[in-house]
Amino acid sequence: MSRRIEIEITSLNGDVATWRAAGAKLPKGVLNSSLVPGGPVVGNVYRADVEQYMEGIEILSVMAPKTASPVDPRHERLELIPTVKSGPDVVVTYAPKGRGGSRREGTDSRREGGPSRREGGPGRRESGPGRRESGPARRESGPPKSEGSEVREAPTRPERTKRPPRNPVDRDAATSTPGERPARGPRPERPARGARPPRPERPAGPVQPPMTTTHRNALLATLSPEQLPVAEQLLRGGMPSVRAAVAEQNKNATTQGRPTIDATTIERIADELLGKTNLALWKDRAAGAIGAGRELRLRDLRAVVTSAKTVSLDEEARAQLKELQVSLTARLEHLRTQWNAKLETAIETKNVKEALALVARPPDMSTRVSADMAAKVVAITSEALSADADPTLWKEIVALTIDTSIRRNVKPQGIPNDEACKADAIHNAGAIPEFAKLLGMRVPPPPPPTRIARRPTTRRPPTRRAS
Repeated sequence: MSRRIEIEITSLNGDVATWRAAGAKLPKGVLNSSLVPGGPVVGNVYRADVEQYMEGIEILSVMAPKTASPVDPRHERLELIPTVKSGPDVVVTYAPKGRGGSRREGTDSRREGGPSRREGGPGRRESGPGRRESGPARRESGPPKSEGSEVREAPTRPERTKRPPRNPVDRDAATSTPGERPARGPRPERPARGARPPRPERPAGPVQPPMTTTHRNALLATLSPEQLPVAEQLLRGGMPSVRAAVAEQNKNATTQGRPTIDATTIERIADELLGKTNLALWKDRAAGAIGAGRELRLRDLRAVVTSAKTVSLDEEARAQLKELQVSLTARLEHLRTQWNAKLETAIETKNVKEALALVARPPDMSTRVSADMAAKVVAITSEALSADADPTLWKEIVALTIDTSIRRNVKPQGIPNDEACKADAIHNAGAIPEFAKLLGMRVPPPPPPTRIARRPTTRRPPTRRAS
């Protein structure tokens, strides 16, 4: 699909003119002078419809640049005439609260012995058209009663007694009457709440290695227009990405009836640029790892250092690799020092579980337990695996011992009188041979090492040669 850009004519050579993107250094290329209306002029900016291919940019058509439109020469511009507002658009009027007075006022008047609503007070509704009548008048306006029927009068409510004042001091001072509620004492003051302790701040997690684009941009700036699309695909996904882009472009060209491109030529360009793009990618990763410092995870730092073996390094890359190796060595030494200190503390305090966990998980795969430390761990482990030990603790120590590299050197003193412990000893007799001697059985072979299942390799059928 074509797109429109602005190009600037840089030079003329007969029927061929060179161009570049307006205001930029790249992209650039050549075009036929006949495509420019009125002939090309060096320094002028034109609008061009271009098509992007793997081998470069092709200009389909050129148009004159946009010019400023005249300011309404025919008086065709629409003018908005504002309307003068005489007042607000919406008038809000709030209705008065209550019906003929506040309910609280009527309640207080009844409490104080004033006229009530039933006695025709200010809150009493007046009878009139459209209103319901109450009391005797309502009965008189109804249908006539029969002679035998009796007219019942509404029961009168007993008069309410006057409540004491709400102030606790006045309430206590008020005289009590038989129908009056007992006075309440003052409420106890609530204890002041203490200030909540501030929430502990969560420790920041490991920082991912930042990806910079400095070296990639520097590489792209040195390439020619026909190499740029190939290099961009290499930076995205290597040679598979280039092959997929070529196949997609040829498919679209076949559908639209355009000529296809030669995949061999594109792959040859990609092979020439593959080493440069891989080096630029590694430099950007190394620069990000150097910038992250000690906040970078150890495995990410080790991955950057290890991936340098797959790239042909230059002088700048060698300097980056040396700096990363020094940082990796320093961090590993620091972790090994801490690990050895924790292991010594666990041996001194005879913390068997902590010592076995440290031996099973060293800080680095290349770290090994010294012979002296291994002998001490074996001694405290053999002492803890005795017949008088707690069965639960005994099974936990056995499970931790199996995960270590010193398991075959451990000499348990006995097995607790528990069926689960005996079954555990029989099951692990291959990893700890001393269990077989304590149980009076033959020493089984050690368990096979754990292997990672690999995917089977698919073999290609042999090709037949034409005779």
